[in-house]
Amino acid sequence: MNIHTEEFRISSRGNSEVLDITDQVSAILSKKELREGSATVFVVGSTASITTTEYEPGLRTDIPESLERVAPRNHRYHHDDTWHDGNGHSHVRAAIMGCSLTVPFVNGSLMLGTWQQIVLVDHDNRPRERTIVVQLLGV
Repeated sequence: MNIHTEEFRISSRGNSEVLDITDQVSAILSKKELREGSATVFVVGSTASITTTEYEPGLRTDIPESLERVAPRNHRYHHDDTWHDGNGHSHVRAAIMGCSLTVPFVNGSLMLGTWQQIVLVDHDNRPRERTIVVQLLGV
């Protein structure tokens, strides 16, 4: 079993922007001579998430709108009372969605569905530079 860890950075506008990172993850996998295993994709930080979805304009709008209903920006958050940074909703959204995803790969290709992409959702209330860690475990 081999383990390979690599990271890349990506800029976002925040406010639950959805960004497709499938190509970056696939590129890391393609550099290694691994046939079969798992790719874990993890975002460093407590106000962003990693998940899968179809990366299309409707869902790139639906996801932030849905998160606004679940954890609205204008709600009172105790985190904001403590830190006064106005991003309590960002932490709640990230905790609900999660910070990592594991995708199996076979024959050096991610086992994603036809309309399934790996996405970063950055919930923070300002633009950010995010670090994404990809860890490959395989043979």
